[in-house]
Amino acid sequence: MTTVNDIIQRFELFANPKLAESWDHVGLQLGNPERKVRRVMVALDCRPEVVKEAIEKQVDFIFNHHPAMFHAVKTLDVRDPQIAMYQALLNHDITVYAAHTNLDNANGGMNDWLADQLELTDVEPLQLTGVDPISGRDYGMGRIGELVQPMSPAAFGQWCLEKLDLKGARLIVNPMDQKQLIKRVAVLGGSGQDFWQLAKKRGADAYVTGDVSYHFAHDMIANHLTVVDAGHHIEVVCQDRLAALLEKWRQENGWDFEVITSEVNTEPFEFIVR
Repeated sequence: MTTVNDIIQRFELFANPKLAESWDHVGLQLGNPERKVRRVMVALDCRPEVVKEAIEKQVDFIFNHHPAMFHAVKTLDVRDPQIAMYQALLNHDITVYAAHTNLDNANGGMNDWLADQLELTDVEPLQLTGVDPISGRDYGMGRIGELVQPMSPAAFGQWCLEKLDLKGARLIVNPMDQKQLIKRVAVLGGSGQDFWQLAKKRGADAYVTGDVSYHFAHDMIANHLTVVDAGHHIEVVCQDRLAALLEKWRQENGWDFEVITSEVNTEPFEFIVR
């Protein structure tokens, strides 16, 4: 029977942990790597409601993007919902693995998936970081490419809503640029406000990312970079894409387990429109 470790080893040929940022915590988060696997659930986040779903669906292995254990745990007080979640995982013998910035940076990974959703062409890394020790290929952070057709900032905002399946997003644009055509687009899933200057330097007319703060937005406007803050949750694209990869590897290796995706919506924000 297939073990957690079998799946991890195959995944890490695709997104080696060495591709992760130095501050990140990727890999096995909790549980037993020798655990026999009958059902894998792919999730963006490992939150209490996701773990509840996993227990109800008799999942053995949660394969998620955002680390369940990121900050140091100083006390194991189970009155804290997050600590109670760890207890539930252990009680039900569920193993958890996090593929975070190694998946973001991997060729064919998170940011390529986002670029694909936006239908960008001639896509390349926004910033080269190093050489993948497995494939020998250059890898890097974010992606930049060309839109299939030029469009105004307002039209591009609508394009992002449609292609990323969003209920809403924040459009950051200088009033002087409302009629400028957007042709070259950078994208970086997650919290990407620190890299807007890099996007500008690489010739991006627009930048798609999440978690942009007030003062950063003013700097973007002053420097005539149109930005779509599509939110951190756009990375949910990884669920179906990762599930497809796991299913492909399952068939190639003759492994016997089921792959499912979480049905819990972990987007914490709702848009209120007047």
